[in-house]
Amino acid sequence: MQLQTASWPEVEAYLKTSKGIVIPIGSFEQHGPNGLVGTDAICPEVIAREAGEAAGFLVGPTFNVGVAQHHLGFAGSMTLRPSTMIAAINDWIDSLVRHGFRRIYFINGHGGNIATIAAAFAESYAAWSMDGDACPYKLRQMNWWELPGVMDVCKSIFPVGDGSHATASEVAVTYYAYPHAVKDVAMSPKIAPQGSFTDAADYRRNFPDGRIGSDPSQATPEKGAAIVAAAREALARDAEAFFKS
Repeated sequence: MQLQTASWPEVEAYLKTSKGIVIPIGSFEQHGPNGLVGTDAICPEVIAREAGEAAGFLVGPTFNVGVAQHHLGFAGSMTLRPSTMIAAINDWIDSLVRHGFRRIYFINGHGGNIATIAAAFAESYAAWSMDGDACPYKLRQMNWWELPGVMDVCKSIFPVGDGSHATASEVAVTYYAYPHAVKDVAMSPKIAPQGSFTDAADYRRNFPDGRIGSDPSQATPEKGAAIVAAAREALARDAEAFFKS
């Protein structure tokens, strides 16, 4: 069940049986020559949608722009400042809590969001601690690739060249979600270099085509389907356990 296609009476009815909701959260940034700009939002979105359909939990709207300042050297990338993202996440949390949600699970698709999401959670809990009241809800953050068993599947499909940005795995998931958007692009070197970066100019200088350690030319919709199947089942189990905690 998706919040965006539900009516308010349907949401009220859902809340009588469950206080849990899953929020896909990602980023809007370049993913190399053949990766979709929306990759980091698309991956958790498709996994959450399929898990919600299988397990019957509610999936909220995708928080699709994250902390990605270092990608601004590539056309189409967008970012939020960490302070902006923290404020926005807390507004989302407060809105959901007002309606009666008590378990809010953020399934994340962008490594650059992790610290900021954690800070937003700390900000949310701090309001209750400062007031001296017990917080009535719990928050959880999980990266989709860290769901139990998912990385094993990714490594088995892409034993070489999965990389750390514009990975073959994440590009495959987006190709599964949007097969009409598959890109056939020649890349050189075949496997991109590894390394670190600071700001957008430094990133573009060190990684001219946007990839880090990856060969996403290996990605296909069929390989993405296998990854999504593993992630869907793992998310369904993890979310249900969290909702019952």
